[in-house]
Amino acid sequence: MTRRIAFAAIAAFIAMTSCTRTNPFLEEWDTPYGIPPYDKIAYEDYVPAIKAGIRQQQSAVDAITSNPEAPTFENTIAAYELSGGLLSKVCGVLYNVSETENCPELEAIIEEVTPLISEHEDNLGMNKALYERVAAIYEADRSALTREQQMVLKKHYESFARSGIALPEKQQTRIREINSEMAAKINRIGNNILAESNAFKAEFGISVSDYPTAMTTTEDRALRERMFRAYSSRGHNGNDNDNRKLILDVMRLRIEKAHLMGFDCPADFILEPKMAHDHQTVDAFLDGIMKAAVARARREVKDMEEMAGHKIEPWDWWYYSEKVRKARYDLDEELVKPYFSAENVTKGIFLAAKILYGVNAEEITGVPVYNPEVRTYKLTYDDGSLIGIFTTDYFPRDSKRGGAWMNNVREQYMDTDGSDVRPIILNVGNFNSPDGNGVALLSIDNVETAFHEFGHALHGLLSRCHYPSVSGTSVARDFVETFSQFNENWAFQPELLKQYAVHYQTGEVIPQDILDKIDAADKFNQGFMTTELCAASILDMKWHELTEIPADAGEDFIDEFEAKVCRDMGLPDEIIPRYRTTYFNHIFSSGYSAGYYGYLWAEVLDKDAFSIFEKNGVWNKELAAKFKETFLEKGGSEEPMTLYISFAGREPDNTAFLRGRGL
Repeated sequence: MTRRIAFAAIAAFIAMTSCTRTNPFLEEWDTPYGIPPYDKIAYEDYVPAIKAGIRQQQSAVDAITSNPEAPTFENTIAAYELSGGLLSKVCGVLYNVSETENCPELEAIIEEVTPLISEHEDNLGMNKALYERVAAIYEADRSALTREQQMVLKKHYESFARSGIALPEKQQTRIREINSEMAAKINRIGNNILAESNAFKAEFGISVSDYPTAMTTTEDRALRERMFRAYSSRGHNGNDNDNRKLILDVMRLRIEKAHLMGFDCPADFILEPKMAHDHQTVDAFLDGIMKAAVARARREVKDMEEMAGHKIEPWDWWYYSEKVRKARYDLDEELVKPYFSAENVTKGIFLAAKILYGVNAEEITGVPVYNPEVRTYKLTYDDGSLIGIFTTDYFPRDSKRGGAWMNNVREQYMDTDGSDVRPIILNVGNFNSPDGNGVALLSIDNVETAFHEFGHALHGLLSRCHYPSVSGTSVARDFVETFSQFNENWAFQPELLKQYAVHYQTGEVIPQDILDKIDAADKFNQGFMTTELCAASILDMKWHELTEIPADAGEDFIDEFEAKVCRDMGLPDEIIPRYRTTYFNHIFSSGYSAGYYGYLWAEVLDKDAFSIFEKNGVWNKELAAKFKETFLEKGGSEEPMTLYISFAGREPDNTAFLRGRGL
């Protein structure tokens, strides 16, 4: 059964059972560029559509496994790649909306569909008949396949192994139970973090995203201490949102699963397909950075204590580091912000993409959005060909989880007719909120974040792959941040700043003396910034290097474990990890478990790649075209290091990384 026939059959069946309306997910979307009809989707549409998507994909897989013809890439792998179209369509909307428009109704939907999707994924990963067809292709002569097809085949073959296909039935059953239990608990952890963040805002009147700014400007030291203690104890308050027991449960399950899969600890199971491959490699990498970062941070403490006249505590760092920066570089961020309105920064990210990659951006209105704050853009090349649809949702709401991220509403791929399906990409942020006139002024950190997330977006938008499983950002987790961080390098290029950084009231171009101050202060406070980031990465690794958690371990285990890890890494008393365990959303509910190190790992690649631009011209269009064709268009269709060597002509060198962080 083809995807199209299956879709039509399911749609017809559900339409006949409904007396009032057709589920929008079961219709072809008659919207510009296939943008989801958010205005027509109701809460009650999600669960039936998820169930229909599961049935559709299972039916398509049954057709693949019952095919009497010998397995080939086309009748097995290519067919499997396109088998989950409806499910992807629903999930592309549901998971994006649930992270930005969270409410009791959506929480209930996620809670209901999570075990259904987990069970379905296990059914696919442990489908012996499908595995045997994939294995037959993998073990045969693959020389006639394109390199992309070889990578897709390898990805599916290894995915079966990592799903537990070779395990005895009893152990497979336990793996299924573990996956289902973990999915439910991980969802609760994320919901608790959002609730705790909203409670923090209710108490102090600022969002967790605004916390660094508030700590920089709040003169009342006692208030700073109160904010620090509330911020750093989220998920650790003994209330309904306390995450400690959930985290211990999740870690026990991760450890048990790793053991069932033949690994000593979760880290090694998770890292096996990544660039780093094992925890020893990551530990050695982080240890070298941590030592250099702490040495610099201790010098920064001395500078602040001279300024403060007393010992620096964790709640003093932001406040006194800003005073040192003002004194040393005469850089007052409050005087800088007026040149970085959200409107102008958006123009800046588009302008850089235009110069480097030939991307044109045009805002389109009158299209469906899930929230009035969302803005939508059509991206094209000069010949008019569509690159994709890009949407921004930059400002905080109580319904939105903290941080900033990029997501696919629809990934890029080639459909059964050979048509290039162009992606729909979302950038979400929690930048400084607009004032009463609708003007949002961004901090330097906000500006970098906007460029960062658009780097991810470009990776998804510029993709030119055939198969969904390797298109866009579908690459190793410790490789994916390379392109977001690479794009940050253009945020404060003088030539670009003069074109987009203009005063929101006067239209004055940002003065050269401010540019000089921003440049001079570029490496300021990097001891602190690198230490807290590296500390969080080490904390993540140490959790996932555990081989057991004692059966009698209570909630205090988390505090004791975290304190020991911080002592062992030599973390100064004045600094805490960027994320403490109970609100470490990245590693417990956002897919970065044993992977937070990837930001630093990828920074070695991004800074080394950027050093090539520095030598040959940061606006060198030939080099930018090579970068686009080598990385941004290729997705996961080749091994990461192969792509890097293809671009640079050598393996990466960490010199530029150390120089970039002033280490």
